[in-house]
Amino acid sequence: MTTVLIVDDVKTDRELIGKVVTAAGHAVIYACDGDDALAQARANLPGLILLDVIMPRMDGFNACRKLKADAATSAIPVVMVTHKSTPSDRFWGKKQGADHYLTKPFSPAQLQEVLKLYAR
Repeated sequence: MTTVLIVDDVKTDRELIGKVVTAAGHAVIYACDGDDALAQARANLPGLILLDVIMPRMDGFNACRKLKADAATSAIPVVMVTHKSTPSDRFWGKKQGADHYLTKPFSPAQLQEVLKLYAR
């Protein structure tokens, strides 16, 4: 079982993602923006971070860059989970250090495949 940090400013998105993650046998913790994500990641050292991009205070791109620059959290896989779906968005996510990029809307099966790859 892996602890997965789900970061999204939309409560219903957090809850829906959380249901898929828990159904796959993993524990979840939540954050509602990039600042909260950094604090939760440092405090809990999850095995995987599912990170939205468009959020208040600090967006997911900046949060990803800071997570990957911090020695305590740099090895945690980060999957961007977002509506931003252009090739430049994907490029920018990878440039910030994201390990994978999943665009909304996605099916539970697509998220389960991502969990199989990164939640170990």
